[in-house]
Amino acid sequence: MPLRQFSIAAALLTLLGSPIGTVEAQEAEHDVAFEWIEAQLMGIRDDFARPPVHARNLYHVSLAMYDAWAAYDETAEPTLLGHTVGGYTAEFDGIPENILPFLDIPTARKEAASYAAYRVLSHRYSNSPGVIPSQARFDSLLTALGYDPSLTSTNYAFGSPAALGNYIAEQVIAFGLQDGANEAFDYSNVYYEPLNDQLVVSDPGNPTVIDPNRWQPLAIDGFVDQSGEVLESAPPFQSPEWGWVQPFALENDQMIMYERDGEMWPTWLDPGPPVYIGGDQPFAEDSMYKHHFAMVSIWQSHHDPYNGVMVDASPATIGNVPSLPEDIADYGDFYTYFNGGDVGIGHDLNPHTGLPYEEQIVPLGDYTRILAEFWADGPDSETPPGHWFSILNEVMSHPDFTRDWMGEGEELDPLEYEVKAYLTLGGAVHDAAIAAWSVKGYYDYARPVSAIRYMADQGQSTDPALPSYSPNGIPLYPGFIELVDDTDDLAGIGGENIGKVKVYTWQGPDYIDTYEADNGLDIPIDTAGNIAGVGWILAENWWPYQRPSFVTPPFAGYVSGHSTFSRSAAEVLTCITGDPFFPGGMGEFECPQDDFLVFEIGPSVDVTLQWATYYDASDQCSLSRIWGGIHPVTDDIRGRLMGIVCGTQACDLANSYFDGSINNTCGIGPYGGCLGDIDGDGAQTVEDVLFMLANFGNVGPHPADLDLDDLVGTTDLLILLGVFGCTCP
Repeated sequence: MPLRQFSIAAALLTLLGSPIGTVEAQEAEHDVAFEWIEAQLMGIRDDFARPPVHARNLYHVSLAMYDAWAAYDETAEPTLLGHTVGGYTAEFDGIPENILPFLDIPTARKEAASYAAYRVLSHRYSNSPGVIPSQARFDSLLTALGYDPSLTSTNYAFGSPAALGNYIAEQVIAFGLQDGANEAFDYSNVYYEPLNDQLVVSDPGNPTVIDPNRWQPLAIDGFVDQSGEVLESAPPFQSPEWGWVQPFALENDQMIMYERDGEMWPTWLDPGPPVYIGGDQPFAEDSMYKHHFAMVSIWQSHHDPYNGVMVDASPATIGNVPSLPEDIADYGDFYTYFNGGDVGIGHDLNPHTGLPYEEQIVPLGDYTRILAEFWADGPDSETPPGHWFSILNEVMSHPDFTRDWMGEGEELDPLEYEVKAYLTLGGAVHDAAIAAWSVKGYYDYARPVSAIRYMADQGQSTDPALPSYSPNGIPLYPGFIELVDDTDDLAGIGGENIGKVKVYTWQGPDYIDTYEADNGLDIPIDTAGNIAGVGWILAENWWPYQRPSFVTPPFAGYVSGHSTFSRSAAEVLTCITGDPFFPGGMGEFECPQDDFLVFEIGPSVDVTLQWATYYDASDQCSLSRIWGGIHPVTDDIRGRLMGIVCGTQACDLANSYFDGSINNTCGIGPYGGCLGDIDGDGAQTVEDVLFMLANFGNVGPHPADLDLDDLVGTTDLLILLGVFGCTCP
């Protein structure tokens, strides 16, 4: 079966190992948690592409399996059982002591974890368009493990592991119905409304935009989302109000509450506003907007595999970025504006073999197109958070992988390592989704397809003495962005396009089957005719390197979800393995000639994606979104910086659960931090009570709405009084 029929990420790292030969050791041992996550990833591939929803589902399934394991442990602390989290209390009296001596604990843990995962998965994917194959998969796995789906009791007091698993699932499901995700109404938006009218991408320009700094919905017939599901039209903004969702490790003081359009917008890890154009914007910021979005078009000029430009795609040259720029003024020194890529210096040696990494010289146009599709998590994928769960599973399957937690001490048994790893990664990507989408929702920032076409309609902003000048136009760069003159092939029959802006870039889906190489290379017609190629087109017709049935994800650009997810995951994998390098010193994924790309044919030669470290893979993912025409650099770097916080905090908090040091006496509030500490001063005080009373009766999301029912009422006051005076974490 061709690779494209599998998820790209499911096959990721199949050839993980030494660059100098095949590893003969046996694949690492797995346990039931691994099997349930694999089943969930397949369920995600059959579902709608909703990254925040799937990040939450991965976290909650991981939480359920971990709590099933921790319920039998004398040291580890469950994350939900026996605690109040986000206003929800999951009662748990523990396994009766007179029952414990008669239980086979390892066997009981597998059974409880399996029932917990099975019930949560069956609930969460019951409305999926792929519910029939997904549920059959869940049923089959539970039965294959020797368990009976008809056992539905939740009375764990008699020592039944199945009943405990069912009870944990019941608590996770109930918790999820009030955690702020609006799951009961299929995660629909409550109050977000787009400012701009739809952009009809099949028509030239962007005549319907009202504010080029704000997100714009797209008009696409037969929209195909990132999981391959066909919709009648592009969906509305996905999850703009996700900042209300209960996080894992984000802390109360990391949330800022803003007001916009008469509504409240909780924003986590707020990176500050992006760069804007027009109005009273400072000149430097206005210029950055124009140059950042122009760079997206310039990088798409790299998508021609037959232009003779070759690059080394090995860890000898790519990766090993010294540091990320904190100041936006330093972004220009981080990226290579015209040639693509970043300041990564590569790695001299593979630390696991002691040998240099071998060069891999490939066409730049193959490398960039592969990155754009591989990391995009295209049709039939598990979306970005699931992609990193697939990476983790491949890492844990590698012959050189060891289960010593954080690279220290004795190896853990497979189930213990898996449930701890999944909880940590699940918590990180869940927090990454909350942080990134809270920023997306509040700042509501434009995508390149809207911004570039808008600037093209305005003209050029480089020289007032040239035609079509406008302060809001696109900047000119010889060889990449120029004006059409009367000698130009794009001038039009009657010269109607003279003075318009043209761009040298990927020509778009309309040019597939028309490409002709002009560099004298001997290219088979059946190959050249199935790519769009690179050439001059009118800027008003600019198109990201994406399918015409997709074009751009249906949510705002700032910040990049891919960058936030990937960096948070890279932090977690580095933390839990105790090593920034992939097992064997390198991760690999093979892209066979003419048998990998989906909406163009390619690559033109065999290419193997290679990464030395998890950070290298994460950084490559971030760059891929620029090459794919989806994000400017502003979206990227700030997403990475947010991901660092999400990943490191998730690892720290998870470890405090594992070693029992977590002080969760008060529970975690609905927006992180200490339950009942509404003003964020580290304790429940009279001021918190007075604040709640002053806002009693408020309808809608509010910091004093502890039970997240959109009403500051009696229940909230009872919760606050119930925890008043307890010790905050």
